[in-house]
Amino acid sequence: MRKIKYSRDVDALLVELSDKPIDYAEEEGQMIIHFSKDGQPVLLEILDAKDFILNSLSSVVKEKEIAIP
Repeated sequence: MRKIKYSRDVDALLVELSDKPIDYAEEEGQMIIHFSKDGQPVLLEILDAKDFILNSLSSVVKEKEIAIP
């Protein structure tokens, strides 16, 4: 079952992508990606989630404003 959880005390957003067991993880900027033994993403941890989401939304809005004639 896929789930999304927010941990307010550490400002992290957890996105569960699969029920497979986690074998290893890789850090990529503000994200930690957990993988299964066969290399499939299982869990995404987005660190400093509030800033990450606000910056992402801000980028989308700016792109939309630029794209509109």
